[in-house]
Amino acid sequence: MRQRIPIGVLYSRDCDYHILSRAAETGALAGIAAVNADGRRGLEFAAVSQDPGGKAEAYGAGAAAMLRHGELRHIVGCVTSSSRKEVIPVLERQGAMLWYAAPYEGFEANEHVVYTHACPNQHLVPLLAYVLPRWGADVFLLGSNYVWGWELNRAARELVGDAGGRVLGERYLALGDTDVARLIGEIRATRPAFILNNLIGESSYAFLKAFQALGLEDDAFLSANCPVLSCDLMEPELAALDGAGEGHLVVGPYFASGEGAASSMEAAAHASVLILADLIEAAGTDDPTMLRPLLESRSFPTPLGALTIDPQTQHTHLPVLVGRIEGARFRPVWQSETALRPDPYLSRYDPRLMRSAPALRIVS
Repeated sequence: MRQRIPIGVLYSRDCDYHILSRAAETGALAGIAAVNADGRRGLEFAAVSQDPGGKAEAYGAGAAAMLRHGELRHIVGCVTSSSRKEVIPVLERQGAMLWYAAPYEGFEANEHVVYTHACPNQHLVPLLAYVLPRWGADVFLLGSNYVWGWELNRAARELVGDAGGRVLGERYLALGDTDVARLIGEIRATRPAFILNNLIGESSYAFLKAFQALGLEDDAFLSANCPVLSCDLMEPELAALDGAGEGHLVVGPYFASGEGAASSMEAAAHASVLILADLIEAAGTDDPTMLRPLLESRSFPTPLGALTIDPQTQHTHLPVLVGRIEGARFRPVWQSETALRPDPYLSRYDPRLMRSAPALRIVS
């Protein structure tokens, strides 16, 4: 008999960032299906889903409902950092674990979270290191008005300063706000070398469409001359842009192929489930206190490739790809030679990196 283990799936299906959330949920469910279809395994997962409806405070309640009876001890879920921070106190009280498969702003490490997507040294730092020597160091910063936007832009201010650049403007929109006219007006007036876009969902789509219109009026704002950089834009969102993303730059540990997952968040959520299954089989239990010691010195086969997890921070070693949006895909222009060790607090960051091209290899 295969051991049947409940696993939580905590994603919102209808929210301002629903394309990202549904992609991650699809990846988690695909991972569960893959584990259950593998006859070599001695376990199978039973998905227990909660839909918080995009309300940050509902994530904590959803996690509590899943964990209430003590049978379920692992949740794959959350997209925004606000939702993750709502869930963490619940995990701490219940002794459970969250598998978090979204890029985030770093400066966090919690023994109740395994971070399977990128932190700043795996997205923001290499993306800026690629762009600054090529386009210049004067930036306009945009962000959704919550922790992701605040913290990514805070880090960007320091990185741009290390390169001798200037922050020409910094503006935030509430989640779901699509009134971007003021942003466009200020960008037109300040004429930055590039824009760092930490807006998410509908706000990001509205901005990119308006910026495309600005480029048609003034070629200084075409993507070739003033690129928009995004650390959290995914391939499934391109259809919502109606071509407005063309030529702009993205970064991630994985870009979709014809045979693979549709985005890096889908692949990371899928990978989370596979890693969890491997750990449970190795430990003979799903008790998080028994799984954590097994993170060290192990490699896990996943859709993102063979992954290792840093046992101190529980962040994942990941490859880095910088890409240009071309049609419905991201075309890699640079990628790391090897997986980058996670550095969520940027404690090993070298300011000299911002003044020269990173140690990446060109992709033809």
